[in-house]
Amino acid sequence: MAKVLEMVGITKVFPGVIANEDVHFDVEQGEIHALLGENGAGKTTLMNVLYGLYAPDGGELRWQGKPVHIGNPNVAIRLGIGMVHQHFMLVPPMTVAENIVLGAEPSKGGLLDMAAAKKRVRELSEQFGLKVDPEAKIQNISVGMQQRVEILKALYRGAGLLILDEPTAVLTPQEVTELIAIMRRLVEEGRSVIFITHKLKEVLRIADRVTVIRRGRVIDTLYTKDATEDGLAEKMVGRKVSLRVEKDEARVGDVILRVRDLTAANNRHLPALRGCSLEVRRGEIYGLAGVDGNGQSELIEVLTGLRPATGGEAMMNGKSLLGLNPRAIFARGVGHIPEDRQRRGLVLNFTVGENLILGSHHRQPFSVRGLLQGGAIDRRAEDMIQRYDIRTPGTKTLARSLSGGNQQKVIAAREMERDPDLLIAAQPTRGLDVGAIEFLHRRLVEARDRGKAVLLISLELDEILSLSDRIGVIYEGRVVAEVPGHEATEEQLGLWMSGGSTGRRGEAQG
Repeated sequence: MAKVLEMVGITKVFPGVIANEDVHFDVEQGEIHALLGENGAGKTTLMNVLYGLYAPDGGELRWQGKPVHIGNPNVAIRLGIGMVHQHFMLVPPMTVAENIVLGAEPSKGGLLDMAAAKKRVRELSEQFGLKVDPEAKIQNISVGMQQRVEILKALYRGAGLLILDEPTAVLTPQEVTELIAIMRRLVEEGRSVIFITHKLKEVLRIADRVTVIRRGRVIDTLYTKDATEDGLAEKMVGRKVSLRVEKDEARVGDVILRVRDLTAANNRHLPALRGCSLEVRRGEIYGLAGVDGNGQSELIEVLTGLRPATGGEAMMNGKSLLGLNPRAIFARGVGHIPEDRQRRGLVLNFTVGENLILGSHHRQPFSVRGLLQGGAIDRRAEDMIQRYDIRTPGTKTLARSLSGGNQQKVIAAREMERDPDLLIAAQPTRGLDVGAIEFLHRRLVEARDRGKAVLLISLELDEILSLSDRIGVIYEGRVVAEVPGHEATEEQLGLWMSGGSTGRRGEAQG
């Protein structure tokens, strides 16, 4: 099949790090080609070179067999290359249609023709099965729907090659299935897709070919029909990786967290928690499963002092958490790995070192008489960077310049090193590669084995099933079913998550 893209000997160097070294990568017309690698392996950098965001320090780009120089994204777009970034580039107060045509607005008589814009958006939406409302505001639609808007934005500009950077990192399982259908429809139309990911199952499920990149170099390119999960994991990490969580039987102690009949409203002042009840005990991992949007975010925010409750109780070690601010709650021994790392977990314009001591920054040895101690911060950060394998040029690097997975490692390192009695881990492995997931899962089990309580909230059923000692299912703001982890099945959890059947608690669902 004809090659639409060839990247030959691409090298990209940043101060202190070689991001890409002599990389050879090509894409055929009508294929889904996965680009697989660890966090910080150089996947996104390579695609940023292709999209004109970075200038390569060596090598050549060929588009449809001809050498090209892509000096900026406008050149890439004119060639027919579109990119959907991991963190979306949308304007929240604007509508879907306005975001899609922004920068390429249709006009009539010198004036913006919004009727034509909406018509074209609807046509593209129907053609590719994307199902978006052109008049909806970005701030009012789900993350999965925002991703569809980004894809439509690229298609509106005529993309024949679409780069999707970690497209499933923020999607529910149902949205992942829908995205796969969209990708397959694109290739049926003769378009090509580059699918950047670290998820092995999705590579084998979606891609025609896969290129594995490790520490900036291509390790292998192969057809997915010839690949296995274990083999790809070893190529990614450079060693054998256990894809299964090894843990002993839990030694469960007293109740650390008790939530009773908790109620809270969402951002639109509508009921989100409707009498939510659960208990998490010392020495156990309690997994909370559910389809996104069933009250998980509001529960986390109430427990961490970010949202007021409207009723019920939340007690930790017999004392109420309600009405306390986040600092007071953390002082009680609560740690929090937030589901949105950029909004809740990091100060993007602070350095890696500064982010690693957030929450402890006002205490010695990091602060003396109100003045931050750079030496103490750097020493602490260097130790954590090494132990958590955070890929960064140094402690002074800004958090915003790290890959998404390494940003997640910074947050996980900071919260776990505080050794809290209760760790609320919301989507803790979102954006992490298999090696980092293996490491973080092991640390969560170690915390459990030290007698800590872990409340794990995840959209990844595999993660819930492999880690949890007990599993609760949240549906429409209530925990409607509970089951010991070793008895749970994906099918039964899926049924409860959709509001069907009856839970172990004996509560009718639906």
